[in-house]
Amino acid sequence: MCARACHTRWLQSAVQPRTGSRLGARLPFEEFDVFISSAFAQTAGAAGGAESMFGQFGQMLPLVLMFVVLYFVMIRPQMKRQKEHKAMIEAIGKGDEVVTSGGLLGKITKVNETILSLEVASGVELQVQRSAIVQVLPKGTVK
Repeated sequence: MCARACHTRWLQSAVQPRTGSRLGARLPFEEFDVFISSAFAQTAGAAGGAESMFGQFGQMLPLVLMFVVLYFVMIRPQMKRQKEHKAMIEAIGKGDEVVTSGGLLGKITKVNETILSLEVASGVELQVQRSAIVQVLPKGTVK
């Protein structure tokens, strides 16, 4: 109670004009004393109250749930796509019809470890990296 009384006296001395006395007059901020005392009561109750059911974990639960959802929505499907693409690249052989990342369609004529020869037209062969292959087409697509 002393803190409230001291605070009120300090505010009264700060607001009062130096030349006259305003004894008996109510200051406009004194109407809000009811709100200040209820605010003190709320903070005191919260500090002495019991912890939540989950304790410290309850505060971190939304963050943990967000990462779980992020994993299942974004990370896991991306890893699955990478694994499928790697298996497709390793399975490429001579005679397969493919699409490159630049949009070229062609038939594979030679296969090395990292370089493939791609026939895009009769008599025109290009060398591309294995990693440039985006899709393997069904046989007979490229004519």
